[in-house]
Amino acid sequence: MNTVWSQFIQGENTLYYSRKLRFCDVFAERYRSLLKLDGRRRLKILEVGCGPGALAGALHRWYPKAEICGLDRDSNFIEFARAHEEGVEFVEGDATALPFADGTFDVTISYTVSEHIEPEKFFGEQLRVLKSGGVCIVLSNRKTFEVKAPCLAESEFEEQFWRGTAERDGSLDKYAVRKYPLTEAELPAAMEKYGFGDITCDYLAIGLTPDDKKFAAIARDIIEEGRNSELDGLGSAARSLPDFVTAEDVQRMTALIDKKYDERLAQYERGERQWDTAVSLIMILRGIKN
Repeated sequence: MNTVWSQFIQGENTLYYSRKLRFCDVFAERYRSLLKLDGRRRLKILEVGCGPGALAGALHRWYPKAEICGLDRDSNFIEFARAHEEGVEFVEGDATALPFADGTFDVTISYTVSEHIEPEKFFGEQLRVLKSGGVCIVLSNRKTFEVKAPCLAESEFEEQFWRGTAERDGSLDKYAVRKYPLTEAELPAAMEKYGFGDITCDYLAIGLTPDDKKFAAIARDIIEEGRNSELDGLGSAARSLPDFVTAEDVQRMTALIDKKYDERLAQYERGERQWDTAVSLIMILRGIKN
C-alpha cells in the first residue's frame, strides 16, 4: 500500500477538486478540439497517474463510447476515485511498469506526471502498451498566475507558519517530486526520442473567475478549492513535521483559513464582486506510435 503522495505531497481533496475545475465541462469543447480523439470509436484510453480520478471522469463524459482506465500508485487516490467517478476502471499500479500487455490501448494520457518520472521509462512504457498508431497525450502545466480577493490575504501568523514549514520540509526532495522537469522544447524532443512521431504541441489557457457569470454553476466550487488546498497543505505539513507543527498551530491555522473562505463565500452571496481569478496555461503534447 503506497500513500506517500496523498499523505505528504497533495491530498485527495486538493487534487480532485482542483482538477474537477480545470476539466470542467465548460472547457470540454476546447479540450476536445486539441485532443483530436475520434469520439465515434470505442477507444481504450489509459490515464497514467490519474490521482483521485477527475480527468478520467471528464474523459468518460466527453467520450461516452470510450473505455476509460485510470492508473495511479497511491492507494488513497484509487480508493477515492472509485468512490467518486462512475463508469471508469481504476487500477493501482506503477507508471514505470504498467500492468498491461503490449498493444492494449488506443490512447494514453497524463496530466502533470511527466516531470516526476525519468523520460525513457515514462514514454517507453506508454509506447509499449499502445497499439500501432496509438496516441500518447501529455498535459503539462506550464505557467500559472493568481489574483486573490483581499479577504484571502494571509495574516502574519499564516505567513510565518508557511515560511517555517517550507524551510523545514524536505518532502519534495525526499520523494523525488519534479525530479525530471523538461522545458517546452525538451518535452516534445523527449517524446520523439523515445519512439513517437507526428508530434503536435498546443497550449490551452484555463481561467477560473467566480464572479464571471459563465462560471455561476461552479463559482462556489472555485472559491472552495482554495480552502481545500490550504487545509490539505496544513494536514501534509502536520504529518511531515510532527515535531514542529503543534496541535495548537493546526487549530489556529484551520480557524484562520475557514474565516477567510467563509467571508469570500459571503461576499459572493451578497453580490460583492472581487474579480479574483486563477489562470493555468496547459501544454498539450500529442504524438503517434510509429
